[in-house]
Amino acid sequence: MKKYLKFTDKNKFKLFGFIPARMAATRFPGKPLKKILGKPMIEHVFQRASLFKNWEQLYVTTCDKEIRNFSKSKNIPYIMTSKMHKRCLDRIYEAASKIKKTIRSQDLIICVQGDEPMMRPEMINNVIKPFFKKKGVMGTVLAMDIISKDQFYDKNIVKIIHDENDEVLYTSRSPVPYVEKFKKNIKAKRIYGIFAFRWQFLKKFHNLPMSNLEILESCDSNRICDNGRGQFIARQKYFPSFSVDCLADLKKVEKFIKRDPFLKKY
Repeated sequence: MKKYLKFTDKNKFKLFGFIPARMAATRFPGKPLKKILGKPMIEHVFQRASLFKNWEQLYVTTCDKEIRNFSKSKNIPYIMTSKMHKRCLDRIYEAASKIKKTIRSQDLIICVQGDEPMMRPEMINNVIKPFFKKKGVMGTVLAMDIISKDQFYDKNIVKIIHDENDEVLYTSRSPVPYVEKFKKNIKAKRIYGIFAFRWQFLKKFHNLPMSNLEILESCDSNRICDNGRGQFIARQKYFPSFSVDCLADLKKVEKFIKRDPFLKKY
């Protein structure tokens, strides 16, 4: 059995999880309720995230009545948020602020993107490890190795540039770092849609205006990079696991998830 780090000591922090989902996704409208093996994608994400047992609380957060109604029908805890948010971390901030009386400044807010139906519970463990191992960590992003040319050049996949201390310098939809020919040994990494933030840091993030690079790359991690940094990668070795940005991704997930060892657990 997988051994998880202890997060609930009074002198440590508690974990509050949020799964953002909206029907108006630019590249694939309505995708949270699209079915994978007969089950809506958002249900896969929630049930897989629920396999991690150290949550203080775990919610779906949405601005859409369709997702609210589905969550109610499955007894999934949810929090409604504004339709005005352009970035998921701002939506997470609003959701967390609605339960702020129970959140301390050092507690961790975990974002599990609603389009990660192949996420695994140990990924939550991984995204939190840097808070134990490094000083000054205010936020982390799960960084998975890129092993294929297709992923490296896919504009839907956000790549990460980080320094020697694993602090995030820049994220881009372009193929970075630049190479004349892709090879596995360039150690390229991509954002896997799981993030962790100290509550006090997420509040500061939300109060900053969207940055130029954030807007151009459509990635809110660049708001952090443009304002003093503080976000670090949490390393995740590659295994066949795919985010859903378009219909083709959905079909790919349906093919690979059949062989996923966690599917039978829920």
